[in-house]
Amino acid sequence: MGSFSIWHWLIVLVIVVIVFGTKKLKNIGSDLGGAVKGFKDGMKDGGTAPEDKVEAPSQVTQSVPAADKTTIDVQAKQKS
Repeated sequence: MGSFSIWHWLIVLVIVVIVFGTKKLKNIGSDLGGAVKGFKDGMKDGGTAPEDKVEAPSQVTQSVPAADKTTIDVQAKQKS
């Protein structure tokens, strides 16, 4: 009862394929592979200093004088 033989693992594999189906297992495998690749790339890039530093934009001021601004006045109608 110590370790499982190859026959035990084959039976487990067959049951998993029957339950999930090959298409679902293929999608899970590709998603897992993409996640691992993204994690490795993130760890590799995370150790170095970013070269493309984006500076925060300074406060934006309007160059249009206050007298030139137009406002639209509307009246609210009462619901009858």
